[in-house]
Amino acid sequence: MQAELDAKLQHEVLSELEWDPCVDSTEIGVAAKEGVITLTGMVNNLAEKKAAEFIVKRVFGVRAVADDIQVRHAEQNRELDSDLAQVSLKALQWNAQVPDEAIQVTVRQGFVSLEGKVGWWYQKEAAENSVSVIKGVKGVINNIELIGNCKPVDIQQKIEEAFRRNAVLDARRVGVRIRDGKVILHGNVRSWAENAEAERAAWAAPGVKVVENRITVTP
Repeated sequence: MQAELDAKLQHEVLSELEWDPCVDSTEIGVAAKEGVITLTGMVNNLAEKKAAEFIVKRVFGVRAVADDIQVRHAEQNRELDSDLAQVSLKALQWNAQVPDEAIQVTVRQGFVSLEGKVGWWYQKEAAENSVSVIKGVKGVINNIELIGNCKPVDIQQKIEEAFRRNAVLDARRVGVRIRDGKVILHGNVRSWAENAEAERAAWAAPGVKVVENRITVTP
């Protein structure tokens, strides 16, 4: 019975990857076991790798994803790293959501490291997204720190209110705790889309520096 369910989920994931034009599914392998999807193969850039994981997580029945996809890339040298560093800086400057003057960029063998301090999670995410789509980038190490002051009780209240307003999320299934300055999400939801929406809403609260997502997905 489980083998049949695994085969059905594998087929649905493959169909979803083939359906979405953001990725070339011909070189992506999919294995399914008890709701856990393992992705293997090669893609042309980091943006495609991230897109593949996002596509898989929206398939109903997927409980977890192990992303072992590799980014195809030519051999790196100092000159190429220098070019990537310059392009990365330009990409940050062109993104209106990114306070580029507060972010430092280091590139080593195709991996871009981001450092600095920003006030909001969306700024940190926007910085990473800006460089992820650059051709030649193999990976992004986002070490940007979040700064901000807000009382824990205020943070918890604002997150819980955001959950109740959200049409995608069933707020009754997700709880919020604040411990050691960290937001901890717990509970059980029906899909990865709902899980991701809960985490996104938590990060949007002012003063949040760390979110630990302990929500489980049980279709």
